[in-house]
Amino acid sequence: MNIDLQARAIEPQRHTFARVAAYIGDKTASRYQEATLGVQSTANFHYRPTWEPEFELFDTGRTAVKLADWYVLRDPRQYYYANWTMTRARQQDAMESNYQFVESRGLATKMPDGLRAKACEVLLPLRHVAWGGNMNNTQVCSRGYGTAFTAPAMLHAMDQLGVAQYLTRLGLALEEPGALDAGKKDWLEHPRWQGLRRLVEDTLVVQDPFELFVAQNLAMDGLLYPFIYTHFVDDYLAPHGGTAVSMLTAFMPEWHQESARWVDAVVKVAAAESDANRTLISGWYQSYVEQAQAALAPVAELALGEAGLGALQTVRESLDARARKAGLDV
Repeated sequence: MNIDLQARAIEPQRHTFARVAAYIGDKTASRYQEATLGVQSTANFHYRPTWEPEFELFDTGRTAVKLADWYVLRDPRQYYYANWTMTRARQQDAMESNYQFVESRGLATKMPDGLRAKACEVLLPLRHVAWGGNMNNTQVCSRGYGTAFTAPAMLHAMDQLGVAQYLTRLGLALEEPGALDAGKKDWLEHPRWQGLRRLVEDTLVVQDPFELFVAQNLAMDGLLYPFIYTHFVDDYLAPHGGTAVSMLTAFMPEWHQESARWVDAVVKVAAAESDANRTLISGWYQSYVEQAQAALAPVAELALGEAGLGALQTVRESLDARARKAGLDV
């Protein structure tokens, strides 16, 4: 008896979900596209929110920015929950290795006492800034529209929480728990921190999610992260014996550089949609970056002395160039 085996190609009736095919056509979609496109709830809401009856539960009217399709605000990193968690897990492993290296060789205790005190004095109050970033990006997710915009905002919020936790752990590695209390006391009471604290707390009540996105992720973080983790940690602390601090904060500049790709992509696409959007977003950026620079000026002087304001201005010029590249009028 002869058996004749033949290969048969079976064409699938469809290659992806209908909600995804509406955006990319009937072809095989990436995991990011399947987790993002067409997910936003748009109809069959049972009630309007009693606290804001002028809006639907999910409503594009909560922001002054107008887009024909909110799914154009896609993340160039193509993050969805699975690949985001895998990326952060690898970074966490690297940070754990850094902590083990620093602790096993006593690098933190070998720092000069004055330098260790300076690191704690500048860095530990920033735990509260990161917590504000967590709250603000959660607000962007809550009030924003379109999964392409809101989902990465929630991931960004959890990243900010991670930054706050790394700073807490840094304080415990450099000093006793009393250093954390001292940082909180400075944040609440010391005059040099009150401008930044006021700005963080004022943003907590911003209602427009896109305005809040620009204020927190572009203006505030765009100044703070390059100044603190490049000019202060890498360029000042490390050459003076603070290599341990540079190792224990390695996640922050790496994360900021990565997340800036998403922030810039969102701003660029939204600003290019219309002249009204560009004017609006540009105005928000200019307002908040001025406030952020003024609020960070006393911190810059604390960190670098007389050179602090010059370094902060250098960061501001780089951020303005970044904003212009994203299409804003600066």
